[in-house]
Amino acid sequence: MAFSDFLADRVRQRLSKANITEEKKMMGGLIFMVNDKMCIGVDIDKTTGLDRLMVRVGKAAHEQLLFKKGSQQMDFTGKAMRGFLFISPEGFDADEDLDFWTEKALEFNKEI
Repeated sequence: MAFSDFLADRVRQRLSKANITEEKKMMGGLIFMVNDKMCIGVDIDKTTGLDRLMVRVGKAAHEQLLFKKGSQQMDFTGKAMRGFLFISPEGFDADEDLDFWTEKALEFNKEI
């Protein structure tokens, strides 16, 4: 399992008021479960070696958020997983950007 403890701590701080029910090591990284549902995760991009976020935003917001700074399709198998996005460091290094993605993940988590 490869992920940045520093990035995981930054996400954990932002989720401190949410109902984190579990932290699961899966998909090569660390996934934060909120209300027993996959919400947001951290891992390392094997191609670039850089940290990245895995954000569950839902299918309705997927297309709109795909064009945000650092955002790209989440693709593990050669097929994009609609409703999930990878976010590269340029999209979450700034605190306000990480806040944005955490809020988007929590918004969708409340809907499902």
